[in-house]
Amino acid sequence: MATNRSGRDTALTTAEKAFGLLTCKPAPLVFDARAVAGLPSQTLPLDELRRLLVCERYDSGTADAVWCQLAQHAREWGPAWVVGAIGVALPALTRLAARISRGHARHADDVDSEVLAGFLHALRTADLVAPRLWLRLCWAAWRAGAAVVDEVDGEELPVELPSGSRSPRKPYGHPDLLLGRAAAAGLITAAAAELISATRFGDALIEHLAAEQGVTPAALRMRRRRAERVVAAAVARGDLSGPVRRASRRDHADAA
Repeated sequence: MATNRSGRDTALTTAEKAFGLLTCKPAPLVFDARAVAGLPSQTLPLDELRRLLVCERYDSGTADAVWCQLAQHAREWGPAWVVGAIGVALPALTRLAARISRGHARHADDVDSEVLAGFLHALRTADLVAPRLWLRLCWAAWRAGAAVVDEVDGEELPVELPSGSRSPRKPYGHPDLLLGRAAAAGLITAAAAELISATRFGDALIEHLAAEQGVTPAALRMRRRRAERVVAAAVARGDLSGPVRRASRRDHADAA
């Protein structure tokens, strides 16, 4: 459930209220789970579906099947299903927004709005056939919210601050944000960023991803290693510490 961190309504808390109206008795919006392996073979109110997805550890195949169906409904069956899909995703979106806005409390409302907008855009446009749909939807939300923090970090210092030596700014917090910056700068692809995130910080096994993509685990590990070296070199140069800029050919050569 979305929580109100700022003490007033944000995009996420407003979405939670709309979801509550959509799932209240006597006629809550229901999801047909009978075609999704691993879920109970019945129709489920969307709030019950959300509870199951939060409390149970379903594999990526089950999560992708759920989100493929939710995204199709959101695209074809009207606004109620858009609100419903967002509501099911709200626990994850709220956690993402909280992590991004940590240390930037006065920009939390903007982060909430951009996280929701990024997720909604992906919900409407993402490839529903490609694997790791749920991860890709979350990545879209994360990148949109992280852009707010990137803009804040890139603001000039007020002129009244005293001049003098100061420690260089470290790359912002969570590794996923560094990966998002590297992808936004064109140093690595979004697919490479998702691969690193899913296998290093998530619970995805590289063998499973290799099977889904039709490549060998060794080949996928090599792709990951190359991308990680590029990110490490960018961190060492300080390229991911300030405003994101598109990588030049020299940057790519230096990383190589």
